[in-house]
Amino acid sequence: MKQTFANVIVAVLFVGFTPHNFLAAPVQSPPEETGSTYDDIWKFSQWYENEGNAVIQSLLFSGRFQYEYASVSDDTASHSEWNVRRFRLGMRTRLFGQFTLHTEAEFNPQERDPIYVKLTDFYLEWSRSDRVALTLGKQSVGFTVEGSRSSKELLTIDRSSLANNLWFTQEYMSGVSVSGTLSHWVYRAGGYSAGEANREFGRFNGSYFGLAVIGYDFADSLGVKKALLAGNYVYQNPDPRNTSTRQFQHVTSANFEFEDDRWGIQTDLSSGAGYLGQSDLWGVMAMPFVNVTRKFQVVGRHAYVKSGNPNGVRLARYENQITSGRGDEYRESYLGVNYYFYGHKLKLQSGVQFGKMSDSANDGGAYSGVSATTGLRVSW
Repeated sequence: MKQTFANVIVAVLFVGFTPHNFLAAPVQSPPEETGSTYDDIWKFSQWYENEGNAVIQSLLFSGRFQYEYASVSDDTASHSEWNVRRFRLGMRTRLFGQFTLHTEAEFNPQERDPIYVKLTDFYLEWSRSDRVALTLGKQSVGFTVEGSRSSKELLTIDRSSLANNLWFTQEYMSGVSVSGTLSHWVYRAGGYSAGEANREFGRFNGSYFGLAVIGYDFADSLGVKKALLAGNYVYQNPDPRNTSTRQFQHVTSANFEFEDDRWGIQTDLSSGAGYLGQSDLWGVMAMPFVNVTRKFQVVGRHAYVKSGNPNGVRLARYENQITSGRGDEYRESYLGVNYYFYGHKLKLQSGVQFGKMSDSANDGGAYSGVSATTGLRVSW
């Protein structure tokens, strides 16, 4: 394991610091150190930039490396592991002043069989302003407050049980979408294939689903950094071959994100109408956070998920190593700390989660335990 980890670090350093690389789109908060050594290092990931070139304006590296240690236990068993959670490499190319071609793939250097896992992003986006962007290809499909946020920018080490159960955790789907901002309004609408997943674009052998998102940011009115109230709606045409998604015909989510300089909160109230044996579900989540300093942050989270019938609720990745069954009611409480070396591009996250699953069917889904995870997150 030590040798594997060393190989991964070497690969990350080689890709991140050689001049033949690309830089991912910048993130906004927390603030990065400008004029720092980190700036100098991350600049090496820019291959090319020339606004005067009519064809290619920039070639930028995109990717992420997420490594973590997790431990979980209940009254009957325990499990721990070192895990390369995500390792993705790609590039972002700006063309003709209006187009962006983004390609990115996920790799598995830990098991290395296979080392290439799948394409995550492979899309072409057209945009002339923030008002409208048209995207065609395999792309991230975001809904619920945590499902709409990249894993690069999560405030907790992982998403909550609400997102794990109601969001489509496959995340990257082939389709077409339009999105943008109009004054204080934000919107997104799209249609996507829901068929069987493969390592590239999916098999297109199932049906489809559509997504609509509308939100309004009250930040200027309140004099804060962010106060976004949003509604999400997903309609999925039921089909037993829709294996890239969760088996919900309808998913609705109302969420609110508030952020000021020193503190903030994210909230979510979501529900799903199941089909083909998946019970109806609903859940609620609240995640407050405090910026103790510019670099140090404390985050709390509480989530509750309830299914209408037995065995409708799934456990999370590491808890599932202890209890593989499902239940009908789950509560979780999370407390974590984040240290930002270079904003979201380089950070260390740690969190402890207390979870309890009720299983009215009494068929192997009951769980009551504690999990702790510490992870390094690097992104370009």
